[in-house]
Amino acid sequence: MFTPTLYTGDRAKDYPIINGQLAALIAGEPNFIANMSNAAALLWHGLKDINWAGFYLMDEEKGELVLGPFQGLPACVRIPLGRGVCGTAAKEQRTVIVPDVHAFPGHIACDAASRSEIVVPLMKEGKLIGVLDIDSPITDRFNEQDQEALEKLVNSLLAESQL
Repeated sequence: MFTPTLYTGDRAKDYPIINGQLAALIAGEPNFIANMSNAAALLWHGLKDINWAGFYLMDEEKGELVLGPFQGLPACVRIPLGRGVCGTAAKEQRTVIVPDVHAFPGHIACDAASRSEIVVPLMKEGKLIGVLDIDSPITDRFNEQDQEALEKLVNSLLAESQL
């Protein structure tokens, strides 16, 4: 069961709770959209100091990312590969942590309040499915601990969902 009051703001304590809650939410549910929706809501309520959490999915036909389930202010709908933090993480197929988005070349400012960002690619069997994108209004919000926990979350999400 989801209980936001469980969260402390301490990464070492909160991520195991978040990952455990996601596992319970998606267990036996193969629908990827439903599972991404619950993951975005869980991250939105479970992580301290964020202002956007959601997914972009790869549109292979157009060769770009398209907005998926998210929590936060309205967002950019399409992002070309290689553009901004999301497009860079997708093109390079690696997690990108940006301490100050204003110093990132080509940053796409969907929310002027965003100061830092982490983007985790969704890879299944060597194929790019999309990215998980989380923004914060605080500079230097994300670190390797976030990366490790979010990569684990994404892998669990992909393992349970049918694509």
